[in-house]
Amino acid sequence: MELPPPRGPLSAYLSDKLRKPPRDLPAAPRTAGDALDDDDLQLSLYILYQLHHAGFDDVDDGWEWSPSLLRIRRDLEARFERALLASVPRPFPQRDVAFALQQMIDADQAPSLSRYLEERGTPEQFREFVVHRSVYQLQEADPHTWAIPRLSGPSKAALVMIQADEYGNGIFEQMHSTLFQSAMRGFDLDSTYGTYVHCVPGYTLATVNLMSLFGLNRRWLGAIVGHLAAFEMTSTGPNLRYGNALRRFGYGPETTRFYDEHVTADESHGRIAANDLAASFAKQKPAHAGDVLFGAAALLFLEGRFDDRLLSAWAQGRSSLHTPLPQPLAV
Repeated sequence: MELPPPRGPLSAYLSDKLRKPPRDLPAAPRTAGDALDDDDLQLSLYILYQLHHAGFDDVDDGWEWSPSLLRIRRDLEARFERALLASVPRPFPQRDVAFALQQMIDADQAPSLSRYLEERGTPEQFREFVVHRSVYQLQEADPHTWAIPRLSGPSKAALVMIQADEYGNGIFEQMHSTLFQSAMRGFDLDSTYGTYVHCVPGYTLATVNLMSLFGLNRRWLGAIVGHLAAFEMTSTGPNLRYGNALRRFGYGPETTRFYDEHVTADESHGRIAANDLAASFAKQKPAHAGDVLFGAAALLFLEGRFDDRLLSAWAQGRSSLHTPLPQPLAV
């Protein structure tokens, strides 16, 4: 993966500086837009987080722990956090965290993107959806894995159990990221990680940056636990509908397998994540039970915005991507 094209003064600044050898940096430009939507802010934060993931081919690995970059990242994180907390007030801790998570999910009123795609979406729209999701799915599970060394006891065992499935239980062909690559190829898309970062808007990058924010910062350990719990608890129904949509379009098992696998795996993952992971963690650390619920609430909020933005774009007859894709090949 190489640095994506900039989208404003801050990402242009980072793109220029990161291509040079590591050194102390002068003050960086500031972005002024809505932190949850601003393309420049979210792309800049994504770039800084990726230095802790696989990095970039055109960036020296020595930049990863640069104090100058960490100061920039912390400033962007603070703006991102303030915007999240303004939109998603931190819930009060609950004694029964698993029950509280299910109540939160049941009360969610976000529009259903999966139902739309199942019933009346087009192959072109599904292809756009796949491009949006590629920014995360090609590194699926990685941000949540950061929590493993920070947990202990039953919650740690539960997370390892879930993550092992995500990584195919040691079999490369069964890794969920590998299955997603196959789905992308079914749509004649490049399945190389990072290929389509330049296409997706800030609100898509925000859903990915949320995981890195929670996963990288130990102070948000409860939130990454809650994020994963809600992620798994809300997975089965949508993935069933996505698979149905693909079958309606005429796609075969190589393209649908990623979604079909999640229907099977996440039915058990949801129970494990709610009870053995989230509830066990909250029992160990009751002061952080509210963080668990906040992580879930933040996920539901940003995913709801994501669904709404895609559906609104399609209702207006336009692409949801910054760079529209060529027409897909015939099935």
